[in-house]
Amino acid sequence: MKTLAVDIGGSGVKALLLDEKGEPLGERDRIKTPKPATPEAVMAVLQQLASNQNEFDRVSVGFPGVIRKGVVYTAVNLHPDWVEYDLAGRFSEMVSRPVRVANDADLQGMGAVAGNGVELVMTLGTGIGGALFTEGQIVPNLELGHFRFRKGETYEEQLGRAALKKVGRKTWNNRLTKAINSLSRLFNYDHLYIGGGEVKQIEVELPENVVVVSNVLGLLGGINLWK
Repeated sequence: MKTLAVDIGGSGVKALLLDEKGEPLGERDRIKTPKPATPEAVMAVLQQLASNQNEFDRVSVGFPGVIRKGVVYTAVNLHPDWVEYDLAGRFSEMVSRPVRVANDADLQGMGAVAGNGVELVMTLGTGIGGALFTEGQIVPNLELGHFRFRKGETYEEQLGRAALKKVGRKTWNNRLTKAINSLSRLFNYDHLYIGGGEVKQIEVELPENVVVVSNVLGLLGGINLWK
């Protein structure tokens, strides 16, 4: 049973073929996210990524927004036409395979957490994502990035890629430290896992219970949608 894991991001759409145990079968494929990132444009990219892979039996998709039963309800960093778009249904029709869709940070967390205590996941990329787990059970669609953080702005407005480019790495890292302290008080987590494309920008020393994890976990976690 082979699973095609797909991660739709604000800057890139990635795909990786997994075996039945969730281990990679080959290298990750990546195509830049089209601008504007309308459903039609992104679906064309998904079709190309699927055609680039060997035969697969099912598909897992991580999407940067709120997902309910395969349908998109928010897509802040893509395009408003995604709202109420049946991503699972449309993709399934395209590839003639069953498709399951979840929030991208949720999938990152599924690949990262140990299943012990309260575990929080934060993803740093075009936007800011988050996932909360208690004893390995997920609280879905947390949408951490849109919580108010400081100076009347959200975590995403303070720490997203646009903010990083605007304020520079030093200020961004200072903000990250404040965000970690804030999240620790808010969630009282046992462990925080930080992933996403911008983890390479982290220069501050992290607390013992905070670790950086590989961005590929956003794909590897896709196998858990079928467990």
